[in-house]
Formats: sequence, structure tokens, C-alpha cells
Amino acid sequence: MIVILGKSGQLGRALQALLGGSAAALGHDEVNITDAAALNAALTRLQPEAVVNAAAYTAVDKAERDADAAFAVNARAPLYAAEYCAHEGIPLVHFSTDYVFSGEGSRPWTEEDPPAPLSLYGRSKLDGENAIRRRGGKHLIFRTSWLYDANGRNFLNTMLALGRTREEVKVVADQHGAPTYAPQLAQAAMAGLTAAMAQKEFPSGVYHLCHGGETTWHGFAEAIFAAAGRREALNVRKVTAIPSEAYPTPARRPHNSRLDCSKARKTLGILLPAWQEGLAACMEQKYGSAGHAAAGS
Repeated sequence: MIVILGKSGQLGRALQALLGGSAAALGHDEVNITDAAALNAALTRLQPEAVVNAAAYTAVDKAERDADAAFAVNARAPLYAAEYCAHEGIPLVHFSTDYVFSGEGSRPWTEEDPPAPLSLYGRSKLDGENAIRRRGGKHLIFRTSWLYDANGRNFLNTMLALGRTREEVKVVADQHGAPTYAPQLAQAAMAGLTAAMAQKEFPSGVYHLCHGGETTWHGFAEAIFAAAGRREALNVRKVTAIPSEAYPTPARRPHNSRLDCSKARKTLGILLPAWQEGLAACMEQKYGSAGHAAAGS
């Protein structure tokens, strides 16, 4: 059995749909992952073969004024999970973020590049990574970028809500990265875990894993409106590109979120398709292949 931590998030939901009865999913109603004793007791009761930590504090701007909560979930909880897994000799899969980097330059970041997070959220995620690595058990840390799914609170659904009510939507156009569809990330990560467990020596480490290609938030918004406009009536007529400075936020965002995913391909045999394919799959999930809005979407 695999235990999923963070059952109600985008990745948690995707992992449950993928793994079905072969997994047990825990949310905050079942266990407080920031309490070491409580987490250890919950995992001991379930006796998993592996733990997948999909839980995260992802309110990037709120984290700037809520540091204790961000570090509790993003740094201490991964350490507690890593301690249990190392003691039991089982793998831990953990998800991190492009926000651990400074966003300078235009070259895709590799796992060997030194992190330099701009935000408290990024620092808390980096602390989580470092805690897992220091503990030294079997682990796969997957850094990803611009995560979304069909129904969560994310950029895609924010854009659709705006597109239904506004004729013009202004979107930042100087931040570059790859939108990553949560169900396809979940599938690739679990394939990576299977591949790692089959190797003579478990290839613990950090791996970049996101969709191929790159765009900007503005380019992603245009693609969302184009795809959704074939399926529902939208009010939006113009998508205006703006610089980050025109949309100030409490937390600084990296301008370069490109990730080099070649290590995951070479070591684990996993590779996500182009981000446009992820968006197409998401739209089919959201609206249905017939082109009509799915019930409850």
C-alpha cells in the first residue's frame, strides 16, 4: 500500500484517482502532519510500502506574513515523513517547486544549480528538500512548475472565471515556465517510483519534472481561452500582456521557471509531453470529449 499525504490538493486528488484501492489517502481531518508523533502513529497503523507527500502550503503571498504555518507544512512535515520512511526503509516521494530558484537568466535550471529562492514560500520548500536529503533515506524529490488541474483553485480556473465576466484580461508576460497538469505529473511520478524501486540501488535525489516546452502566464492564458472558447461562451475579447511590475504581489515570482528535466528521463525513464498536450487533456477532463461542460466542473 502507498500512503498519500495531502489528499485534498490537486496532486493528492490526482494520485488517489490514479492509485485507487492500492493507496490510502490522509488529509488534515485524519492526521496533523506537522505533529511528528501524530504522523508517525498514523503511518505505523497503515504500514505503507511507500509514502507520497503531496501536502503543501501553497498560498505564496500569504506565506510572507504566515511564516510559521508555511514552514510547518513545507519544511517540518517532510522531515517527519522522511524520518518515518528512513526508519522503516521505505521510499518517500516528495514534491517541490521552481520557486527554489532566483529566476535569473533564460537557461533551464538543472538539479545542480544552486537554489536562491526569492520568497518565503520558496525558502520553506527548499528547507523541506534539505531536511529530506539530510535524513538520508530512500527519497525522490520532484521539483515541478505551474501546477494546475481541471477543478482546483489555480491559474486555469481563475482565468476562466475572469474570461466569463470581462472583455479584457491583463496577464503577466515576462515570467517563463511550463504549466504542468497534475494528473499527468502524478502518473509520471509514480512511474518514476516504480522504476526507482526496481533498480539495484535506489536513486535518491532531486529530479525536475514538468511538461515540455515553455510559455508565459500570458501565453498560457491565451491558450486556455482558445481551448475553452470552443466549449463555452466566453466574454473575453482581449488578453493584454503586462510586465510583472504592473501586477505587484507580496511575494516575488521568478522570471525564469524553466526546468531541465533530462535527469528524470535518463535515470527514471519518465518524461512528460509538451504543456499543450497537458492542457488538452485537462480540457477534456473539464468539459468532456463531446465539448459540453461537465457536470460539477
